[in-house]
Amino acid sequence: MADLKKKKLSRKKVARIRTAVQIFFFVLIAFIAVNHTLSETGGGIPIVSDASLHAVCPFGGVVSIYQFAAVGNFVKQTHASSFILMLIVFSLAIVVGPAFCGWICPFGSFQEWIAGIGRRIFGRRYNTMVPEKLDSLLRYLRYAVAGWVLYVTARSATLIFADYDPYYALFNFWSGEVALTAFIALVLVVVLSLFIERPFCKYACPYGAVLGLLNVIRVFGIRRNADTCIDCKLCDTNCPMNIKVSTAGRVVNHQCISCLKCTSEQACPVADTVELMSGKYRPETIETKEARI
Repeated sequence: MADLKKKKLSRKKVARIRTAVQIFFFVLIAFIAVNHTLSETGGGIPIVSDASLHAVCPFGGVVSIYQFAAVGNFVKQTHASSFILMLIVFSLAIVVGPAFCGWICPFGSFQEWIAGIGRRIFGRRYNTMVPEKLDSLLRYLRYAVAGWVLYVTARSATLIFADYDPYYALFNFWSGEVALTAFIALVLVVVLSLFIERPFCKYACPYGAVLGLLNVIRVFGIRRNADTCIDCKLCDTNCPMNIKVSTAGRVVNHQCISCLKCTSEQACPVADTVELMSGKYRPETIETKEARI
């Protein structure tokens, strides 16, 4: 009984830490965006007035790669800080996967919080309404979006995705600088989030598409111990990205966001069964063949 109580407290602790991290970065980005707008009219805090949403967006570094390599400068509206943040996030993804998506990205957190409303409305049906075959095809749309963004940015040398970016619209809706298309995208994401968890992350986010590719080579991956697994599938139902962790030995799915909701620290009721690990399981616990998803 004491062990069960201790386990429940441990799960709450992990969840609270993640929530605290999400709130911190959401508030930080909101502050930067508001302060930058105020600084343009003589207000705001001067010491951080130069910081803008573009300057703190690591995807700005990705879309500037071609421009920087070709002519040695950055795409208009981006900054050297975007390059630095890009390198930090990429390094983090190589170690623990797209933790930026699952823990830091304020727009991912925003969708997750709206999901709480969707769960209250639809209960167990929430996040299961899209047919599996259609869903599996739609998930590759974000690679088409990433390819389009990189191509048009390289051709135009401007941050054209801002005109369609719901993330930009969320943190700049008061500024008068947001295009109508970005507002429409934001409204669409909000509505879809009532039915599907993290719809933008799953189907359209170009940065998530790039980071997701690193799940194959990440040092610390999500691994399931088949010997202790009781096949309760709680790891599956708690995964916001609908990954079938219960059939995997090592999760290498390009949609994994390293949120850790599937692990024994949160969803799995059996200790040391679904874990964030490096290398391979010990010989006595490893599966003969790891099922990949």
